[in-house]
Amino acid sequence: MKFSDGYWKLKDGISLFTPVDIRDIKFSDNKLTVYAATKVIRHRGDTLNLPVITVEYSSPLPDIIGVKIYHHKGKKTKGPEFELRKQPDTPVDVKIANDEAILTSGKLSVKVKKGTQWRADFFYGDRYLTGSSGRSAGYIKTSEGLTYVREQLNLGIGECVYGLGERFTHFVKNGQTVDIWNEDGGTSSEQAYKNIPFYITNRGYGVFVNHPERVSYEIGSEVVTKVQFSVPGEYLEYFIIGGETLKDVLKNYTALTGRPHLPPAWSFGLWLSTSFTTDYDEKTVLGFINGMFERDIPVSVFHFDCFWMKEFQWCDFTWDKDVFPDPESMLQKLKAKGLKICVWINPYIAQKSYLFDEGMEKGYLLKNKNGDVWQWDMWQAGMALIDFTNPDACKWYQEKLKALLDMGVDCFKTDFGERIPTDVVYYDGSDPEKMHNYYTYLYNKTVFDLLKRERGDREAVVFARSATAGSQKFPVHWGGDCTADYPSMAESLRGGLSLCASGFAFWSHDIGGFENTATPDLYKRWVAFGLLSTHSRLHGSESYRVPWLFDEEASEVLSFFTKLKYKLMPYIFAAAYEASTNGIPVMRPMVLEFTDDPACDYLDRQYMLGEKILVAPVFSEDGSVNYYVPEGTWTNFLSNEKIQGGKWLKEVHGYFSLPLLVRPDSLIAVGSNENRPDYDYAENVTFHLFELQDGHSAESLVYNQYGITELTLKVTRKGNTLVVNAKGNGKPWRILLRNIFDIQKTDQFDVLPDKFGVIIEPAGNFGEFSITVNERF
Repeated sequence: MKFSDGYWKLKDGISLFTPVDIRDIKFSDNKLTVYAATKVIRHRGDTLNLPVITVEYSSPLPDIIGVKIYHHKGKKTKGPEFELRKQPDTPVDVKIANDEAILTSGKLSVKVKKGTQWRADFFYGDRYLTGSSGRSAGYIKTSEGLTYVREQLNLGIGECVYGLGERFTHFVKNGQTVDIWNEDGGTSSEQAYKNIPFYITNRGYGVFVNHPERVSYEIGSEVVTKVQFSVPGEYLEYFIIGGETLKDVLKNYTALTGRPHLPPAWSFGLWLSTSFTTDYDEKTVLGFINGMFERDIPVSVFHFDCFWMKEFQWCDFTWDKDVFPDPESMLQKLKAKGLKICVWINPYIAQKSYLFDEGMEKGYLLKNKNGDVWQWDMWQAGMALIDFTNPDACKWYQEKLKALLDMGVDCFKTDFGERIPTDVVYYDGSDPEKMHNYYTYLYNKTVFDLLKRERGDREAVVFARSATAGSQKFPVHWGGDCTADYPSMAESLRGGLSLCASGFAFWSHDIGGFENTATPDLYKRWVAFGLLSTHSRLHGSESYRVPWLFDEEASEVLSFFTKLKYKLMPYIFAAAYEASTNGIPVMRPMVLEFTDDPACDYLDRQYMLGEKILVAPVFSEDGSVNYYVPEGTWTNFLSNEKIQGGKWLKEVHGYFSLPLLVRPDSLIAVGSNENRPDYDYAENVTFHLFELQDGHSAESLVYNQYGITELTLKVTRKGNTLVVNAKGNGKPWRILLRNIFDIQKTDQFDVLPDKFGVIIEPAGNFGEFSITVNERF
């Protein structure tokens, strides 16, 4: 929200009060409190009839500093509030000198200058991050009687801003106006399903605004050298989050707001949907599944979209008996084929649903201010919303879903959650403005908690569209309604990378596009992108997404990339487990891994899958792709071609190929099963070694599906000798030395030729052995 008219003037009707003259600084209760008059005090009379801005600095966790700016403190505040994992006893160091006051948490510090010119600067060690100065912080009144509090933090030269949720606009947010307000706007507008009031910059810090309600950002737009954010009311709270690297910043942010849950291994497999408005019944569903298996496409999950329930009755959680007369039997048939089952739900109850009267009678539906049930006719006729602030309503909702779990359903697509009205009254008295964004948190938490309780901690997963800060704890999230064209494929990736820069580790999208029907060419290109995302779902609106309806080659392409993903599962699942413990996403913007490489600042058509693998999807009909490779000797995982980095490349790829490059000094665990995503990753795993530099080491950990380490392999190069150290439970494994073909044989291992190099198979259960390479490498 813009308050100024150009740089010098305020808009008509706007009054701005900013901290000017610091009159007092105190430290107590682990907080540094600054009292600033809003004009220079020259004599005692100036202290009368004058607003004072109070700024509090504290630390909820090491390397995080909280800032609270307020005018009037006595206004009653209503929930909800974000669930933050604060440590009240976080140690801070405070120094109050004649010219400044400094509060330090870990290596992060804020320095507040005393005097009559407002200035507060943030440092990580000796590294300057950002600051607030002059008229940046302020309390605002409008001629209509509205009040706001704002902050403006400095942007340095070349500093780029990322994040703020799943946004489909330009990946670098500089120059944009962003409102944190969940809306159902598709992927082709500035609206977003997942608005997160958190951003990071390539200068190495993050900023989290601790407000569930609308937060308005002007990112180098109102003042081109500052990020401005504002909220209505009498106070504003935000946190500066530091770290040695951008990945450390995300670690600290997710330590505060919650780490992503580890999804079950089967969820990383291929999901096939009925699509939305298509006609389908049991025969159609079984025909799709049999068709996939006949074409050697190993599906993992089958999803029933909206019309598994009868029209006008969404949601009643009851199978449409006219279409599915015996759902239990059908589900048993599908599960006998090794499939997991997902069904579509949302938090809305249509008037025709039998649940409407039940929910209305028990007070489980959201109400208008006069006590009536809130209703409208958009989406479903006469629909109401579940009031998730009512614990009994949550239990009631869970009971309806539990009946589906008992029937054989394994997970839920938790759609919608954005169209939440603000002229309503909640059971617990929550502020409707705050609940607009926060509603999705309670909705998905209610479903996720049920799945954990009924299926166990390691089996819980949802497929969610809407989100707010903290929703990363309830994966997986998908990108919403995209269109079947290349621009929408690219905007989907931008949205996913922005979400992953906002504390979310797992993300998916509708392969082939949701609206319209893709050409065979686009479908095959999107398949490669989709199977190299953390989660992979075929889904559409008016047409089916089974590959043979596009062309037979599409079936071959889908089979190829599905099996490729399954073989990469030991590597992908290791990155997923680590994301659940440290908050670093599996799909990573290039800038997250290569912050010191300025060429990566703006890259949004490629990404890192985990720490070691670069993916550059093809976004063109002619198969051409332009992509950037950072410094070093990289290797194409599919072709074994070596590529020298530090430059842009242009290549042309067929449908069974794309730039899939492995970083130098990498040891990639490749599994032995290409037919399912959930298997014993340590059994007969092959470690591919890529371009290990002299004096360097590469390490790979293989986890089981419970996140327990089963095998650790470390390879160290000393000249022409590779020292291999293995720790595990005795399961067989081997190493493929990529682009190495001549080694010295010993009785400690067997040597097998391979088109990509040589395979080393330990002859016994050696904990450590050496390999001498006879060629230059």
